[in-house]
Amino acid sequence: MHARLVLDTNTILALWMFRDPCLSELCEWIEGGDCILVTREDALIELRHVLAYPQFGLDETRQHMLMATYRARTELLTTAPSTEAQALPACKDADDQKFLEIALDAGATSLITRDKALLKLARHRRVRERFAVMTPERFLSQLPLRQALSDVGADRSDSAAQR
Repeated sequence: MHARLVLDTNTILALWMFRDPCLSELCEWIEGGDCILVTREDALIELRHVLAYPQFGLDETRQHMLMATYRARTELLTTAPSTEAQALPACKDADDQKFLEIALDAGATSLITRDKALLKLARHRRVRERFAVMTPERFLSQLPLRQALSDVGADRSDSAAQR
């Protein structure tokens, strides 16, 4: 079973625009197809907007390439936030609320972020009972465990199918 992940905008930038060397293992793992990335149109709009920031100096071709690279790896939620998602605790930065909503509505296992306001909400009961909110570094440190658990689940499925 593949992990379902939500990446906030800064994590996407760190992985595919800045190519943060600390996250190369995570990037390889994602590109290897070991997870499903989930997003929503409003998150994609934010990413398009951020990629066009003048301080990044990306021409339109590079912006489109980065957007296409990310989009090719994602599953798009097409519905409005559920009632349950709307009842999540409010993020101090209202622009980041969408990532919590996406994680909940997508049945994500984790929301990967370095954003302090989102990370603070990881401790909230209505969040921690549904999905993890963690830094990419913490996710990476747990990756061997996640992979082992995933492999055990796959082995059980294979054994059941053979019976």
